[in-house]
Amino acid sequence: MKAVRIVIITGMAGSGKSTVMRALEDIGFYCVDNLPVVLLPKFLSIQAAPELSIAQVALVMDLREKRFLDQYQRIFKRLKQQGYTIEILFLDSTDDVLVNRFSETRRVHPLSPQGTVMEGIRLEREKLAPLKKMADWVVDTTTLNVHQLKDVIQRAYAIEGGMKRLLVYVTSFGYRYGIPVDADIILDVRFLANPYFVADLKPLAGYDPAVRDYVLSLPESAQFVEKMTDLIGYLLPLYEREGKSRLNIALGCTGGRHRSVVMANRLCMELCAWNYPASVHHRDIDKT
Repeated sequence: MKAVRIVIITGMAGSGKSTVMRALEDIGFYCVDNLPVVLLPKFLSIQAAPELSIAQVALVMDLREKRFLDQYQRIFKRLKQQGYTIEILFLDSTDDVLVNRFSETRRVHPLSPQGTVMEGIRLEREKLAPLKKMADWVVDTTTLNVHQLKDVIQRAYAIEGGMKRLLVYVTSFGYRYGIPVDADIILDVRFLANPYFVADLKPLAGYDPAVRDYVLSLPESAQFVEKMTDLIGYLLPLYEREGKSRLNIALGCTGGRHRSVVMANRLCMELCAWNYPASVHHRDIDKT
């Protein structure tokens, strides 16, 4: 059985479960909202397939699913016996704050569609009391806005996983095809000698060892890599401090096939070494 971290997000309606789900999604969790609890074992067996790379799952489960209360204890117990690690994150808030949140959003309480919001809150609190006692972590969101709640969750789960909370996306591109519109930082590597004009390297792409070695052996490349990593290493903690959850870094050369690919791969390697969740995408590598 593949090891997978399972976080069950539950709690009172209006306490911030959707915000928490988005916060976990931003730090690499695969998230599902309102999955029927009876389908959880099947879902986990599917994701255990070797070709899938899901290591962290967060699922919002609450009283919207009518069979949840009747089934969750039995199913959670069985999954734990099978070796799964299940963490219950329970979100709560004071009654008056929950009432105000429902008033602001004009939502109907799921347990009191015909009655008052307070009646629904009282009934929900009573029904969820046993689940709250089971929880591994109870978060009171009474005084937290959405940004503060997101920060609390990401700091806790990113640190526990040994991973920084800022997601970094590195893209290589060709200037002839336009600059990526979502780039936060753009680095131009067209000052490096172009492998396109080397007969043996022209048909190859930047991930080929021959092209990689050629580009990285250039005298300017070592100095550029040093300055690039120094700049990015300086900026990342500052972006994190300001609450940024995603950073898009784009590196461009003329066609997006050789130099930018090599340097994007090199930067992604550094980011992973710094323990940042990073991915690389070569936008124009297959264009001619």
